[in-house]
Amino acid sequence: MPASVAPAASDPGFTPEQKQYLEGFLAALAAQPPFVGHTADGRISAAPAGAADPNLAAPPTEERVFGTPLSELCKPERWKYDLNPLDIWDRLVAHAEADKFPDEADTFRFKFHGLFHVAPAQDSFMLRLRLPAGEITSLQLRGLADLAADYGGGYAHITTRANLQIREFRPRDIVRVLVRLQDLGLTSRGAGADNVRNLTASPNSGFDPDELLDVRPYAKGLHHYILNHRDLFGLPRKFNIAFDSGGSLSAAADTNDLAFQACLVTAKSLAGHAATAASASAGERIEPGLYFRVQLGGISGHRDFARDAGLLVKPDEVVAVAAAMLRVFNEHGDRTNRKKARLKYLLEKWGVEKFVEEAGRRLAFRLRRLPLAACEPRRPYLKHGWVGAYKQSQRGLAALGLGVPVGRLSVKQMRQLADLAANYGRGELRLTVWQNVIVPHVPDAFVETVRRSALRQGFAVEPSNAAGGIVACTGNFGCKYSSCDTKGHAGTLARALATRRSTLSHPVNIHFTGCPHSCAQHYCGDIGLVGAKLADGSEAYHVVLGGGMGDEQGIAREIFRGVRADEVPALVENLLTGYEQRKAAGESFVAWTRRHTVGQIQEIFSS
Repeated sequence: MPASVAPAASDPGFTPEQKQYLEGFLAALAAQPPFVGHTADGRISAAPAGAADPNLAAPPTEERVFGTPLSELCKPERWKYDLNPLDIWDRLVAHAEADKFPDEADTFRFKFHGLFHVAPAQDSFMLRLRLPAGEITSLQLRGLADLAADYGGGYAHITTRANLQIREFRPRDIVRVLVRLQDLGLTSRGAGADNVRNLTASPNSGFDPDELLDVRPYAKGLHHYILNHRDLFGLPRKFNIAFDSGGSLSAAADTNDLAFQACLVTAKSLAGHAATAASASAGERIEPGLYFRVQLGGISGHRDFARDAGLLVKPDEVVAVAAAMLRVFNEHGDRTNRKKARLKYLLEKWGVEKFVEEAGRRLAFRLRRLPLAACEPRRPYLKHGWVGAYKQSQRGLAALGLGVPVGRLSVKQMRQLADLAANYGRGELRLTVWQNVIVPHVPDAFVETVRRSALRQGFAVEPSNAAGGIVACTGNFGCKYSSCDTKGHAGTLARALATRRSTLSHPVNIHFTGCPHSCAQHYCGDIGLVGAKLADGSEAYHVVLGGGMGDEQGIAREIFRGVRADEVPALVENLLTGYEQRKAAGESFVAWTRRHTVGQIQEIFSS
């Protein structure tokens, strides 16, 4: 304190109150930390910082994204922070006008609009759609065929999320493609990257005589809720959701991050659980009726299935519950490590109970608890039931499931399917997670006509226990991650199995996937093949056996490594023949493999 200031406190001209005030004021000045500010021209000043100047002596405050400091964000998260991918329309237009591919950051952002630059496999764009519940009209399919013919490679792929991908678009056409897509009443918004992927549902929902509930309205309701809420885009990582009707066909619900399975609660199923139900539901009486069970944390590529969360949800609550759970994941999922950014890992960190509690805080109604055992068990799936003709719940109508070889549709086939649905059905088609298509609402009198026409067009019309359950990811033809031409090899195997003399007594699913990302869910197949490269650069597969979903749920075990691609058909034939010769009466392939050790199976097929 300057000497000229010190005598002021003892100046006899000040009142006691003034002296007290000055002493406190001077003490406060002495206690203040030193300030460092900036002058208007940018020089550093020792004067106290003004209102607009930062206190450079104070610790800096780093901005955060849902609690994660910017410096700790992984690269894609930083790209999303720097520019929201939903706000890049001008960039899309600029790239189209310049006929230019995007840089790394914009390649990621373009995926939010369903556009994937898939170099080096293909130096072009792939367009992925959103088709909730796998439902599409004949007019839309014809329009997509025109789109593939006019701008793409003349074909489309059915995905393992009951969706469509169209390939080989040039940069100059991407805006035209997106506009044409919207003209068809379709969208690709949020079809890739860190978003909720296409919402799947039981493919015969609405006409399955065995279903408990038509789940399409709930899948579509959630689809539109997501599209209209920006905060549900840009999650920590992709998120899969499925709706299971409880009927005859599988939607592979237990491989999803979040699944809703229709269930029936009866007085009989509640017997012995009434006290538990009342205490877990805050005294609410649970009435018999139709509900959904909630399953959490499926991610087959990481060898895990969704597990029952102990919840019972009324159908009119299901969209709200899904939205609450999505927001919990959005706010608390890992944004620093992409390998740990799926829901499974948040559940491992927190536990299911904490996750459910956090979701419940965001809801205006109580979450209902009930043990799974207090619900009627789900009926078994009809394996391979997605191919062939089946009676619908509507009298006089049938649904015809058509096998699409490795999920690939030519433009001609797309137009032929559209014609079949329009001329013999009600202009509606369903895609399945098994990469096939169903034409529903065909009058019984025309089933044989449709069957003959579809057969001429290259579709399978009869279930095949050996070849009817072959699925394959895109492969190295169109994906940079794949080590193998999975679709080519799967097609070769399908043709070989179609000519085998002996028939299988039980259906077998065979899954080809090109890399550990497991887009074709190889760990869930009776026989799974994951692509690999041998030392000489040739394509090969590691072979896993004994996987399954639903009532056959289980992760396959690796049996063989490095099987050359051209040796796969013979190996699969040997596996199926060996199973038929050694199985017990009525024993399925998955049951047969699971009662043998890995060593026993290796010994059987190496002798």
